[in-house]
Amino acid sequence: MAFDVPDACTLPTAEQPLRLAEFDALFATAVRAVTTVSPTHARMRLTGAAGLEAAVRDLAARETQCCSFFTFTVTPQPATGTGGEALVLDVEVPAAHTDVLASLAGRASAVAGRASAIAGRASAIAAGTAS
Repeated sequence: MAFDVPDACTLPTAEQPLRLAEFDALFATAVRAVTTVSPTHARMRLTGAAGLEAAVRDLAARETQCCSFFTFTVTPQPATGTGGEALVLDVEVPAAHTDVLASLAGRASAVAGRASAIAGRASAIAAGTAS
């Protein structure tokens, strides 16, 4: 699952794999749905433990420092009995960077989907219903 870093990114090359790993961890643990609102706008629904909003805001702020074409908007949502946090993360880019947004949204969907499938398989094994 490759992710091409755009030329406009100013994050040092050595730090790019670490940032990608941070996004992957967020996608795997918190992303529940990814929607393409338009070619320049993706929306992610996230849930997680207390502190999720602060972590997302921190990651978004750091990403905007090196890739200033991203606009991240974090909107808290009512948590549904989990005791944790729920939020919507809107990610917008100018038309010149739609390919980067599509790649980010695709990666978020793939990583979140893989994590969900693994969790489902583990639950089935624990319940003794796996084939």
